[in-house]
Amino acid sequence: MTIERPNAFLVGDRKLTLVGPEMRPGDRAPDFSGIGQDWKPVNLASSAGKTRLFVVVPSLDTSVCDLEAREFSRRADEIDGVEIVVVSVDLPPAQARWCGAAGVRNLTLVSDHREVSFGTGYGVLVKETRMLCRAILVVDARDTVTYVEYVPQIGLQPDYDAAIAAARAAAAA
Repeated sequence: MTIERPNAFLVGDRKLTLVGPEMRPGDRAPDFSGIGQDWKPVNLASSAGKTRLFVVVPSLDTSVCDLEAREFSRRADEIDGVEIVVVSVDLPPAQARWCGAAGVRNLTLVSDHREVSFGTGYGVLVKETRMLCRAILVVDARDTVTYVEYVPQIGLQPDYDAAIAAARAAAAA
């Protein structure tokens, strides 16, 4: 049975439905099946043993998502030992093009386009648009979710300081 969370995400004045469970600290991180920029499969085990900061965005082709991903890239040195993974439904060539245009080399980009299994597993799939909502999740080296922020409205930014602090704490544990 698919879990749906009506009115969980706001785009303009439209209240949209998120598909999947609402993750909470302490939850086991779900596996997923994504695609890397090289078109090779990516899943949770691809970064096993590392702390991961998942930056979930609707599309890197939008100004707010572009700003967010660039900000996490700029602040990556504040969280040594943490892999920053940007997840969207953008196709791998679009993600690679964005990385080149932005000059970003310190983020891992994952496309959830094919199966949207990250979206449904982490409760970030927007039912009405088949895009992902904006969210931040920190998963520690033992695959436990330690921090979650679902940004409630498409145009808002996440709490960068809280996300960085949570990733730093998870990596130090």
